[in-house]
Amino acid sequence: QYMLDILDHVGMLNYKPCSTPMDTQAKLFADGVAVADPTFYRSIVGALQYLTFTRSDIAYAVQQVCLYMHDPREPHLGAMKRILRYLQGTLDLGLHLHRTTPADLIVYTDADWAGCPDTRKSTSGYAVFLGDNLISWSSKRQPTVSRSSAEAEYRAVANGVAEACWLRQLLQELLHPLRHATVVYCDNVSAVYLSSNPVQHQRTKHVEIDLHFVRERVALGEVRVLHVPTTSQYADIFTKDLPTSVFTEFRSSLNVCGAPS
Repeated sequence: QYMLDILDHVGMLNYKPCSTPMDTQAKLFADGVAVADPTFYRSIVGALQYLTFTRSDIAYAVQQVCLYMHDPREPHLGAMKRILRYLQGTLDLGLHLHRTTPADLIVYTDADWAGCPDTRKSTSGYAVFLGDNLISWSSKRQPTVSRSSAEAEYRAVANGVAEACWLRQLLQELLHPLRHATVVYCDNVSAVYLSSNPVQHQRTKHVEIDLHFVRERVALGEVRVLHVPTTSQYADIFTKDLPTSVFTEFRSSLNVCGAPS
């Protein structure tokens, strides 16, 4: 109903739906003709931000249009309308939670190195599963420019580990402590290697805080950082626009699906 209210407010109830919320052929830039009504743009994007609480599949697309709320342009408005067209074709989808065992934390982390064409900052994303249920996710641009893909990926790992530590503490306070270490999956071999090996210290001073934070958690036995192939890196959906087939597969893996019959 909330999605229908947004579409009705914009007047897009009868628009042609699309298969993905982002165009894989075009990147958003800070250029173009300014929109006629910036307040309208900001109100709709704000409504979409609220919608990401139950629709994790649009988190990256919404994050991209949120970057230009201070000065929206026509291409940004077009990207916002594409998200709405995608929602119109997927009104029956939502985040599903169900009882599952074993209840261990699993984290997928990813980064799109230098993906922002204006600032060359990277986008970090993570997906946290408790058992088979997605309980936490993020798509956020990194505050600093990374000089290598390994650095960008390692910052994403650090963000995922920080979220996992908070959730582990929360579960302990709820008298349901986790018995096993949290597995953090990353598709960058160098980032996985750095998580447990302190070699090449001089080359990693610029990410020293993140390095020590993750290594400390690994040493305590709370976290294990492992490699995962890109084909199974579900956090990709939070860092980049994906082809329809890959996007649909990852969306299903995040338990964003239709209502059970």
